[in-house]
Amino acid sequence: MRSEAPALMPIFRSQHQAALLAWLLLHPEHEYTLTELAKRLEVPLTTLQREAQRLVVAGLLQDRTLGRARLLRANLNNRAAAPLTQLLEVTFGPETVIGEEFDLANAEQVLIYGSWAERYHGTPGPPPNDVDVLVVGSLDRADVYDAADRAQARLGMQVNPVIRTPEQWANDADSLVVQIKATPTVDVTPAREAMS
Repeated sequence: MRSEAPALMPIFRSQHQAALLAWLLLHPEHEYTLTELAKRLEVPLTTLQREAQRLVVAGLLQDRTLGRARLLRANLNNRAAAPLTQLLEVTFGPETVIGEEFDLANAEQVLIYGSWAERYHGTPGPPPNDVDVLVVGSLDRADVYDAADRAQARLGMQVNPVIRTPEQWANDADSLVVQIKATPTVDVTPAREAMS
């Protein structure tokens, strides 16, 4: 499956390569199987294998075999790791950072919308200067704005949160809800552990 250069940062070979690098460099303390990464990044396994092999040969990723599984992780000993991580954090980082910082109790859905989401989905245009975030749930405004401040400090770019109740999100009478539903979004809702 051919992937074009990403509109967020067209210096990368493909959207798949950028997503793989971003996920691993922004989670350097973890290692993942190729299957886990393919599922998480929604990339065909064979495509991900090729991209991973290129990045291992380049020394940006490390791999090891455990049984039949191939595990990947960021190679932080590579001289390019730190500056590349910074670059990925300001371009592809919002997907990770917003998901982590907006992991709030009662947040039923967290979406990035606006220019960042459009570039992420390949819509050409100038680099985004901010990140627009919709949080759906019955939340304390102060918690949402604190999350935005933390994300903004990590990303080095403005984070603009908007809160809607589940009822407002379901109702198309709100013009902002209609606009968000009609444009590209990136769902960064934190995965909740199943309650037993």
